[in-house]
Amino acid sequence: MDDAKLRQVFSVGETIAVEFKRGGNGVEANTYESVCSFLNRFGGDLFLGVLDDGTVVGVPEKAASSMVKNFVKVISNPKLMEPTVYLAPEILKYDGHTIIHVHVAPSGEVHKFKNVIYDRVDDADVKVTSTSAIAEMYIRKQNIFTEKRIYKFVDNGDLRTDVLAKCRRRAVNRIPNHPWKDLSDEELLKSAGLYGENRATGEKGYNLAGILLLGKDEVIRDICPAYRTDALLRRVNLDRYDDRELVRTNLIESFDRLMEFVAKNLPDKFSLEGTVSVSLRDRIAREMISNILIHREYSSSYIAKLIIEKNRLYSENACRASMTGEITPENLNPDPKNPLIASFFHEIGNADELGSGTRNLFKYTRLYSGAEPVLREGDIFIISIPLKPAFSMENDLSSETVNETVNTNETVNEIVNETVNETVNETEKENETVKSLLSEEAALIYLEIKKHPSGTYSELSGNTGFSRAKIARLIKELKEKGVIERVGSDKQGMWKINKFFGDI
Repeated sequence: MDDAKLRQVFSVGETIAVEFKRGGNGVEANTYESVCSFLNRFGGDLFLGVLDDGTVVGVPEKAASSMVKNFVKVISNPKLMEPTVYLAPEILKYDGHTIIHVHVAPSGEVHKFKNVIYDRVDDADVKVTSTSAIAEMYIRKQNIFTEKRIYKFVDNGDLRTDVLAKCRRRAVNRIPNHPWKDLSDEELLKSAGLYGENRATGEKGYNLAGILLLGKDEVIRDICPAYRTDALLRRVNLDRYDDRELVRTNLIESFDRLMEFVAKNLPDKFSLEGTVSVSLRDRIAREMISNILIHREYSSSYIAKLIIEKNRLYSENACRASMTGEITPENLNPDPKNPLIASFFHEIGNADELGSGTRNLFKYTRLYSGAEPVLREGDIFIISIPLKPAFSMENDLSSETVNETVNTNETVNEIVNETVNETVNETEKENETVKSLLSEEAALIYLEIKKHPSGTYSELSGNTGFSRAKIARLIKELKEKGVIERVGSDKQGMWKINKFFGDI
């Protein structure tokens, strides 16, 4: 790394892929814990001679070589690091200080240090002790599609033939000459990959994908006892819920029931694509619900959720993550989690090709809310759709009202442009007021939080260039002045802009 790259890394601070260690008294044990967590997650870069806030203090120059030798000796010792790993630390000079840099590539194995498994969560090294979490790590490492697991004692009587018939009709309605049209049920299931063979063991039978898509409820419950999707409405009773739907049935009917739940509890908005009227609410719900059902890690006991709140539509589900962080159309790198389920959903029209869901969410959320969604991938995949009163149907923009007063595309464009301009003017007024009440640096953090309510300290640091320590000080200033507050846990919660500022 050159000085410019190092300066950028130190200014951003610790992240899921960057760790700083003081190293003044040699290589501490927690350094190897970080190595272990990097190996078990996505890899990363370790720097010795740097404080947690990114301040470079260096390691003793004369001791650097012996520190490297000791480091290599430990990671090569099978009694300490299991399995062992080969890494090549490099001694660097930065601003007159000696530092040690170690690049750790992700590993295909699950590693232990002193018989403890560590994983990387945000910028921390976390001990992994639960059986389910360890199992998920092995699945992630081995790139296993759990949907292909064969259940040889499941037979035709364990499947819903009526649901299969419904799926056939939907496929043929989409494409009149669809290949499924003339196939028998058995041929259709094999064609869709829902009945297969384990080439390693020779076992034949229905796989988990087939059972989840078409299985009877009691069969699904026996095989996946923790499987369910919890749909909640929280507008008035925030501690519990105003409405609830607990969905435990097959994925086809789960999709329909979750769509109905959103339609019942969320207003729609009139919109045109060309000359065709579309439901923005249904387009958004379709992408969120298909993501919950298609890209979920079904070996996890984590309960998927779809929550409608006053200011957002929110979902979360267990995920076999291939990266961590926020997903945008620009950095989108589609990775199929359950390709068999995804393909089946595509055939019946419940989902489009891989990657289109993210682009659709950004497209339709802008039209529905006048804002952008937040998508975060990790062990828990999160989608947050902001609900803006100025764009919602609570402001008399129901389909009936619009249909009565709107007859041309030009009139629709005038209404949309007027609403957008009002929102832009209000936002500019609010931002100017905030800047007058806060310090320049605190105002910058406020605006970043407003754009990305789920942003972590590391992400705020990366977007502003401030160190994590400065971010912490500015966050404290904003909280003490009553500008923001934290809703939920530190890991899964979000920042909330207080009503005082929302009314400026």
